[in-house]
Order: sequence, then structure tokens, then C-alpha cells
Amino acid sequence: MTRVFSGIQPSGELHLGNYLGAVRNWVAMQHETDAVFCVVDLHALTLPKPPGEVGRESLRLSQLLMATGLDPEVCILFVQSHVREHTECAWLMQCNVSFGELSRMVQFKDKSDQHEFVSGSLFTYPALQAADILLYDTNEVPVGEDQRQHIEITRDIAERFNGRFGETFVLPQAVIPPAGARVMDLQNPSNKMSKSLDSEKGTVNVLDDPKRIAKEIRSAVTDNDGAVRFDFAEKPGVSNLLSILAAATGGDPAALADDYDQYGQLKVDAADAVVALLEPIQARFAELEADPAETARLLKIGADKAREIASNTMTRAKENIGLLAD
Repeated sequence: MTRVFSGIQPSGELHLGNYLGAVRNWVAMQHETDAVFCVVDLHALTLPKPPGEVGRESLRLSQLLMATGLDPEVCILFVQSHVREHTECAWLMQCNVSFGELSRMVQFKDKSDQHEFVSGSLFTYPALQAADILLYDTNEVPVGEDQRQHIEITRDIAERFNGRFGETFVLPQAVIPPAGARVMDLQNPSNKMSKSLDSEKGTVNVLDDPKRIAKEIRSAVTDNDGAVRFDFAEKPGVSNLLSILAAATGGDPAALADDYDQYGQLKVDAADAVVALLEPIQARFAELEADPAETARLLKIGADKAREIASNTMTRAKENIGLLAD
């Protein structure tokens, strides 16, 4: 069975675009592949955080991922720092990647320009990301185009390691996952919905109060010509609402457009559909939030499964290098 790995940082809330565009695919993927999903809390430390914040966000995100349908009894779901092999393997990756390769990573350039304090880990984190992937003999990594460079450098590191020390790591492939819903900012539909663009009214979070969700969707920007049709180039606001409604109800956005001759009813129906879609997720999250011990139990199941695979990979890597056995 194909092994798939993906990770998500515990920073901020999971918004509707994250869920409909990616996480809902993960829920389906766990039944079709040997799936490994990781809350990458160590990556969150590349930027300064107040004490305790990363732990709280990791717990919350883990509970939310379980609430969406990720089942630790079916897939492997764990927190990165709970499997120490990630940091151990990251050092081996750093020893097999060049300064020049790391300096060409686009995301480092982008993020380093945005912050006064730039940590060394922000520069070397592709090595930790490579370790995350390679530890699990990963065949496929579902990514968007903006992450393809990270899979390429992971393959380069693995190939160099294998060339120096013998066949050790599986070379992963970047794959574009099945198209999820295209969810754009409700107030600026030319931009994707994003927690980083500081667009509070344009973003709906999975755990938002249903009244707020309905209000923000009903207040979404449309246009002035009154025609309902699915055309992101000419009618991005209306098309965004149709895309959201289709994703929430299992319909086709272009076909749904034929059911409407005014924007008001489209907004009402989209809002009602999203509230109904998120209701069971919010209910399950509330159960998990009220019982953190259950979350800890489920995460331990995942960490134990992950550690079994990761420790075997690290043993193979150290033996191939020829490190002194402990």
C-alpha cells in the first residue's frame, strides 16, 4: 500500500479553506493509503512563541483533526516532538545538505524578510522537513505547487545520503492531491482564504460560532450585475459562494448556479450548508476538548506506531553510516 505523509503546523485556527481544500481529502486518504499525519510542533518553533502556546495549539489542532474524521486507529496521527527520531534524523539531513541549497529556498527568503529576529532553524528547517518525510519510507507527499521545492530538496538529500552510505531512504514523490474546493477570501475573492492575511471578516474558521459563520458568508462580496453563474475570472465573489455551497452539499458549482436568480438566496443557502457541515465537527471537538486524557491516549497510539517505523529507519541510517553502536 502506498505510504503518504503530510504535516500541518499548530499555528492559529483551521479555517474553511484548509478543511475543504485539504483536510477533508486526508480523511478520505486514510482509507485508501497507508497514511501518516503529523502535527509539526517543532516547525512552529522556528519563529518566537510565548511559553506554552505551541503545546496548547498542538493539543487543539490534534483534537480538531480528529473531529474532522482522522481516526488514530486507521491512520497514524501524532505530534512531531513525541517521536525523538525526527530531531535525530534532522541532524543527519543537515550534514548532507549544502548551505547553497538551503539559501535558495524561497520560503526562507519570504519569511526572513517579515521578521526582525531570524533564527538559524528558519534557515535549516527544510532539513527537519526532509527528516519528517524520509523517516517513514514515504512514497507520496500531497503538496501544493508552493511546497514542491521542499520535496525536491528532500529527494536531493536522500539521493546524496544513499550515494554516500548505501540505499537507506525511499525517494518520495510530490503529488498534487485531488482538487479540493477552491475557497477564497469572502471580502477579497481574488485571494485564497488565509489566516495569515489578517482578513477577519473574509475568513471563516471551522470552530467559529454558527451565528458568526452565517453572518460572514451572508456579508460576502459579490458584484453589481445580478447574474448568478460560475466564472471565477469574471465573477469571483459569486463563484466563491457557489464553490463553497457545492463543497458543503456535494454538488457541482456550475450546475448549482442554475438554481439561483439572486445573490441573497445563494448567500443564505451557502451559509446554512456550511453551518450544517461544521456542526458535527464542532460537536465532536467539544467532546475531545472536554476530555484531554482521551486525546492524549489517541495521540500516544499514533506516536507509538510512528516511533516503530522511525526507529527502524534511524537504525538503518546509523548502521549504513557506520556510527559506533550504543
